[in-house]
Amino acid sequence: MKTLRTSSVPRVVATPGRRTLIAAALSAVLSAPALAASPVVISQVYGGGGNSGATFKNDFIELFNRGDTAVDITGWSVQYASAAGGTWAVSKVTGNVSLQPGQYFLMQQSAGSGGSENLPTPDTLGSLAMGGSAGKVALVSNSTALSGAAPASATLVDLLGYNAGFFEGANGPGLSNTTAALRAAGGCTDTDNNASDFATGAPTPRNSASPLRPCGVPQAPPIVASCPANLSLAHGIAGAAALSATDADGTVNSAAITAGAVPGIALANFVAAGSAGGTASASLDVAAGVAAGSYPVVVTFGNDQAQQAMCTINVTVAAPATLTHTIPQIQGSGDTSPYAGTVQTTEGVVTAKVGSGFFIQDEQGDGDPQTSDGMFVFTTAANSGTVQVGDRVRISGTVSDYAPVAGGRVYTELTTVTAIVKLAGGITVTPTNITLPHPNLGQVEGMLVRFAAPLTVSQLQYLGDRGEVTLSSGRLEAPTNKYTAGSPEAIALAAANARDQIILDDGIFTTPSVIPYLGADGSLRAGDTVDNLTGVVDFGAKGGGGAGFKLQPTVAPVFSQDNPRPAAPTLAAGNVKVASANVLNYFTTFTDGTDVTGATGQGCTIGGGAPSRSNCRGADNLNEYNRQSAKIVGELKAINADVYGLMEIQNSGEYTVGKLVDALNEAISPGTGVKTYAIVPKPASTGTDAIRVAMIYKPAALTLVGNALTDADAINNRPPMAQTFKTANGGKFSLVVNHLKSKGSCPAAGTPDADKGDGQSCWNATRVQQAQRLVDVFVPQVVAAAGDAKVLLIGDFNAYGHEDPVQAIVNKGYVNQLERYIRGAGAMPYSFVFNGEAGYLDHALASAALSASVVDAAEWHNNADEPPVIDYNTDGKPQDKYTSAPYRASDHDPVVISLNLPAAALDVTAGVRGVGSGLVYTRLTGRWSGSYAVTNTGSSALNGPLQIELGGLAAGVTLVNASGSHNGAPYITADVGSLAPGATVTVPLSFTKTGAAGISYAAKVYSGNF
Repeated sequence: MKTLRTSSVPRVVATPGRRTLIAAALSAVLSAPALAASPVVISQVYGGGGNSGATFKNDFIELFNRGDTAVDITGWSVQYASAAGGTWAVSKVTGNVSLQPGQYFLMQQSAGSGGSENLPTPDTLGSLAMGGSAGKVALVSNSTALSGAAPASATLVDLLGYNAGFFEGANGPGLSNTTAALRAAGGCTDTDNNASDFATGAPTPRNSASPLRPCGVPQAPPIVASCPANLSLAHGIAGAAALSATDADGTVNSAAITAGAVPGIALANFVAAGSAGGTASASLDVAAGVAAGSYPVVVTFGNDQAQQAMCTINVTVAAPATLTHTIPQIQGSGDTSPYAGTVQTTEGVVTAKVGSGFFIQDEQGDGDPQTSDGMFVFTTAANSGTVQVGDRVRISGTVSDYAPVAGGRVYTELTTVTAIVKLAGGITVTPTNITLPHPNLGQVEGMLVRFAAPLTVSQLQYLGDRGEVTLSSGRLEAPTNKYTAGSPEAIALAAANARDQIILDDGIFTTPSVIPYLGADGSLRAGDTVDNLTGVVDFGAKGGGGAGFKLQPTVAPVFSQDNPRPAAPTLAAGNVKVASANVLNYFTTFTDGTDVTGATGQGCTIGGGAPSRSNCRGADNLNEYNRQSAKIVGELKAINADVYGLMEIQNSGEYTVGKLVDALNEAISPGTGVKTYAIVPKPASTGTDAIRVAMIYKPAALTLVGNALTDADAINNRPPMAQTFKTANGGKFSLVVNHLKSKGSCPAAGTPDADKGDGQSCWNATRVQQAQRLVDVFVPQVVAAAGDAKVLLIGDFNAYGHEDPVQAIVNKGYVNQLERYIRGAGAMPYSFVFNGEAGYLDHALASAALSASVVDAAEWHNNADEPPVIDYNTDGKPQDKYTSAPYRASDHDPVVISLNLPAAALDVTAGVRGVGSGLVYTRLTGRWSGSYAVTNTGSSALNGPLQIELGGLAAGVTLVNASGSHNGAPYITADVGSLAPGATVTVPLSFTKTGAAGISYAAKVYSGNF
């Protein structure tokens, strides 16, 4: 079964029954002797002729006179030996030949069983069967065979060793069925070094009739014509072939049939190139009344520089070959074809043309849903130019099961096409209606289909560089975002997601010159939809690696903006707004070695190493930095949080975060110097990575309590940062910003941190250890320093909502606020999109003491749903769609949390009645036990928690179960949300004492927290 290959996945095809190739270069490298001086050199070698995937039927060797005088090469020869061999086969230069300066000489060699085009008229015929990937070619001044693996002979004029053990200077490049070795500068370059003199490229044979190429004279680029080698039509059927030509520095302005013209064959619809470098086009039309026969037609293109280029189209009008098998028969009911490797003649209607061939479909089909009625024809652009959508064609070629990824799924296609005969035109194929999820898209691969229900955009990562949009029946949630890793539910969701994706492609298989599918606002967002999507089902390499099913559209897709760009979220009111923002490698030292001040020779540090530009991330230069800053500042300004936790900011002390704060303050109050935000001073350690976490805050809203803390344990390459804050009403809480180990750069299989295939990716064991240390060691230190248990953990945990690291925290009593406020409201929490699945790596986890004060939480989907191609970068983009709007400021969405912290503890003793019980002594424990009951005697509820302070205790008396100390007296916390009028809460008391003093106390009651 089938689909298209893309240019990013090379194809390697064995050549059965033709010639033996060496598997590797010789381990012992032999050096070539000094060669006889001559201006005639080997200018091109191609050994893949006639092999699978080749265009030309024959191997060839091309010679060239790079000198300024004619050279007589009568009696010379070219000779070939295998990469390690010592036996040389000889191909003589026939006739009396004087090679003029700048003149080429084409020596055709043996033919293979494949290929679709003849070489240009050769100057000499030979029979050398050369290796397609490795071998040795020598130019010799006589016809006596050389001897030995590394011959030394005065007759040896020139040598090319390609992936061989004998060469000039250094080994030449290895070749393939589709690449030749071409000497640089059209043959003019000769430094006696095969490695530098030759490069691989598409075979471009030139003969003695080709335009002269004098060396040392600037060359005008030639006209490059694109014409099919053959146009085959059934008798009585009209047809046409598309022709084109371009010239890099000239304007192609004419085309004419210059040989082979017969009545009924004409050049039509010529359109000249619009400018230098543009493309001229024409159509070679064949009328239905042309008699049966073969008509070699020569078309000559001309330009405004008096240059010409000719191409020959062999028009054949005859009865088509006999049909051997239908497309469904060739496809078969399995993943592989029962006819793979055989030559077949089949018939179908052309349904779509794409960059590397075209699709055909059986007009009737076989009615069996297990067998596809469609097939891809992998062929040249010239061959594709002989067919049009709606043509019924009979086509002969080799059936191939092609795997876009080694060891992966294969699909069936027709390759090495030898005949395409048009039988009829104007035929319409009705698309087959299908839906997602689909049990097996392989059953319809190659077929024209229509998706009967709307599809949702689920990923846009590769829109700019590959023209790909991942679609599904609705938003896909990462399995471990919702379910425990490895659980039956997670496994089932992963399988369901795999059946619910197809990639909308653009049919060109190169970076598009225009970014496809963008809307009027310059974007396309995950969550947008497309209806009535129609095209052919393909299978091939995809962005990010691997392969998948694709759709090559035959009707222009029209997207509906069902997920428009949202404004910053509005949350339930509180007295503190907290935000977590991953700022995607915000650096003030750039990858080009400059920095924000314009200094050069700068670098970034990792650990204790020396600064190096290779350690820098993010912006490549000052221009990109300014573009990045505008987006990030816009994002932070729109959120308007009282405190931000930042991830992925350059680990450069306070310098880079200070630049961000300066830019943010200027954006809020331009030209005034007002400092709305300030930096939370960094803790003692900010880790060994090139990036760190940081905090900025509004001094008008929050006051720092104590210094920032961190945990410099070796498990934390990016240690957490904690800071305690006090609000205007005296309420306190501590914020801890985190950035756990990423899921990338996986270690070797079998190690504890290797990817276990459970959806959590690699380094999960390390992230679990980091999470455990966070809640077991570091947060208790923060709580002790603050004297307050209200803690909020935020940041990029690099773990989805139900993965092990998050569960390690939740299991210690922390409350997941995104599950509470987003999933609890019936929505899917997500801040990141990967592989078409959405989930949240960015968290808000509140301690039990703080959770009651969290009144809302939200994500702002300004980043993850947007295509990366609209970000701040300037390189690698077909178009620059950047705007300073805060969309795609990062690859993570920010998380925003609203807190309503209660005021500091108030003395409510006057509004309550306190009654202490008698104390009972227990000999076994040595303690006096009792209780203290507090009743609300007022008319309104008291906000909890309540703190009962026991003052006046005699020396030697200790309240064993005290919650803490206030004003030098112990207190016990009654952890109630509120105490209604008339309600009573009772706390236990437990004392020890030394000496004879009695146990007595004076109680005070406070509402709130100390």
